Amino acid sequence: MSESSRSLPSARTFYDDVGGAPVFHALVHSFYAGVRTDPVLAPLYPQDDWDGAETRLRGFLEQYWGGPNTYSQERGHPRLRMRHAPFAIGPAQRDAWLTHMRAAVESLELSPEQAATLWGYLEMAARSMQNRFPDDAEGDLSPA
Repeated sequence: MSESSRSLPSARTFYDDVGGAPVFHALVHSFYAGVRTDPVLAPLYPQDDWDGAETRLRGFLEQYWGGPNTYSQERGHPRLRMRHAPFAIGPAQRDAWLTHMRAAVESLELSPEQAATLWGYLEMAARSMQNRFPDDAEGDLSPA
């Protein structure tokens, strides 16, 4: 067999290591089960497109962690901050998102190291999406 005809083994990704599509499906489905009834978060989501919201988040997370690049094929570059800019995301929204995501991560059967890796990213992402900050003088939320 010539060198060029041999298949090189593909590198394993976090996506592969945690169990691939079924794990990300479970993560996102569990997350949205909480979000749908959350008085802080539910109003930020399109009430007639919960399935679409799940599909988009799942696709993004799968791609980020080394799974299929369907998200970019369908939606282009993620541009997360730009996509979230129209929504007022202050500390309450960030913390509610993290609460539901934490419960979703804990519902998975991940190793402690895998859970810590995933959680570290999700926590960073939630903080970076925040675009409203308490005004020290008045306590109101103002744009970043």
